[in-house]
Amino acid sequence: MMNQELRLSVGASPSQRTWAVVVGVFVAAVGTVFVVLPLVGGGLLTRLSGPGDPFSSYEEARDLPPGMLPPALRDADGNAGQAGLSPFIGLCGLPFVLLSIYLVLRVLRTAAWLEGSHVRVRGAFRTRGVDLSTARIDAAPLSYREADDDRSAGGQRAPAIVATDHADGRRLTIALHGMGLTSLPPSELRALADAITTGRPEDGRDGDAHAVARQLRRLAETPQLG
Repeated sequence: MMNQELRLSVGASPSQRTWAVVVGVFVAAVGTVFVVLPLVGGGLLTRLSGPGDPFSSYEEARDLPPGMLPPALRDADGNAGQAGLSPFIGLCGLPFVLLSIYLVLRVLRTAAWLEGSHVRVRGAFRTRGVDLSTARIDAAPLSYREADDDRSAGGQRAPAIVATDHADGRRLTIALHGMGLTSLPPSELRALADAITTGRPEDGRDGDAHAVARQLRRLAETPQLG
């Protein structure tokens, strides 16, 4: 096993990053407009419709006959309710803004590095690491077929392996495929398998980790089926 740092192919390609930024900025812009428009719409309509009525409230015009009141003051009760709701309606766009920002950060920042038996995974906001040679390793069955099996591959392919640190219970998910890839390259799958088995006994609770490592090596031998 090499101690040189190896960047795993779990991130997005340049074209995928560009597309994610374009779509994310568009969705964020639409959401922002949806949030801001109710807040500034009233003032904008007033400017477009000309000078406002000199009476700002019914109290200032209470001595006038009802027929002489401006329409806005006659329907003060109904309009007040609508005006109070419009800013809250605009807040419905806020989740779209936050979600688009999160997705763009996730696409741009997602990455993973393997150095010796230690792996680091960076998500949208934080980077976490774990030693694969001592962590508990879990994975769903990886799909593959034997070299002499001409039938379609059966079983299920694990999209990731989960490494749990025995000391603090911290869990780290490592994707076994990149964006747009069916699986990681064979060299990276073998490097992960080597990192898992380095200095690890083959019996007891470490038997499952060795089983996952064997599945990774089997998948590396048949990458077109991952």
